Amino acid sequence: MILRVTTVTFATGLATTMTRFGDAGKEAFDVTAYAGNYVNGKEVWPVQGDRRLQSRLGSLPGAIRVTARADEDAQLVGTTQKVMFEGRRGADLRLSDVLVRGRWMRRPGEVVVGSAFLRRNGVSIGDHLRVRAIGHEEDITVVGEVMGQNDRVFSGTWPTFTALIPEGRPIACHVKLREGTEAYARAARALDRGLSTQLTGPNSVTRTIVGAAAALTLMLALVASLGVFDTAVLNTHDRRRDLGMLKSIGMTPRQVTVMTVTSMAVLGAPGSILGIPVGIAAYEVVVPRMAAGVDITLPAYMTDVWHAPRLAGLALAGLVIAVVGTLVPARRAARLTVAEVLHSE
Repeated sequence: MILRVTTVTFATGLATTMTRFGDAGKEAFDVTAYAGNYVNGKEVWPVQGDRRLQSRLGSLPGAIRVTARADEDAQLVGTTQKVMFEGRRGADLRLSDVLVRGRWMRRPGEVVVGSAFLRRNGVSIGDHLRVRAIGHEEDITVVGEVMGQNDRVFSGTWPTFTALIPEGRPIACHVKLREGTEAYARAARALDRGLSTQLTGPNSVTRTIVGAAAALTLMLALVASLGVFDTAVLNTHDRRRDLGMLKSIGMTPRQVTVMTVTSMAVLGAPGSILGIPVGIAAYEVVVPRMAAGVDITLPAYMTDVWHAPRLAGLALAGLVIAVVGTLVPARRAARLTVAEVLHSE
């Protein structure tokens, strides 16, 4: 029983983390307006300036904030490594990134980078780097780490981007809305023929992660219940003679069912007491290593899954598994007649 409760505890924590991972950043913006569109098979670019378009996108009904984004190839000075330098302009410089350590960029020369870049290049928060792009070089300081496997992307403020790439222009504007994504997208395309839009929604990867997390938890809980079922079947078979004697002196089928279920539930209580700490310990060992295996660091909120309500529910897990797994064998035992028991002897 201890192993079964341990399994359910570990699976519950893992499923919660996987669900939060899949949901990370999906509420950051609702519509993306890209600079560039195809009209009648021809590529069309915006005729209005990028700052004017960003302002007009922010003035459309339903818009809460608009963040412009640009990216250009760059190179780390002193190495052959190519990077993608991303500049952001607007009220929400985070976009869909999730901060793990440090802070967001605020001043010129500050950048945030992904966990993979820090791990693979031996860089730490606070380190100074120098980058080159289109004949310009700039010193930058790493001030934050975001959860991400891309080891090439640097994200900085707009002044940092334009200091390195003076002629750089946004390629997209990300818009957070109160409501009405379809209506807003149509209004945005009407501003300029050179704009194309894309609505933000759950992608197939997110759905797969969340679905897999739920399926894993249910499957392990089912396996745990089947294990109890097997034990209960063997116990009731071995005690057929005892059950026949009890029924011969007046025990009712209901009493037989209650007795059988209770006997297994008693085993479930210590299983919960010992299985929950072991399951939590397994989670704390396995999950960080899973993340490290793909060169990412999970933020604290994704691994902070053990709270009082959840632990209270898990405390009942042993009892629930015992009751569910024993119920069918107990009812079968209750239907035994004295004659059937004597016949099998």
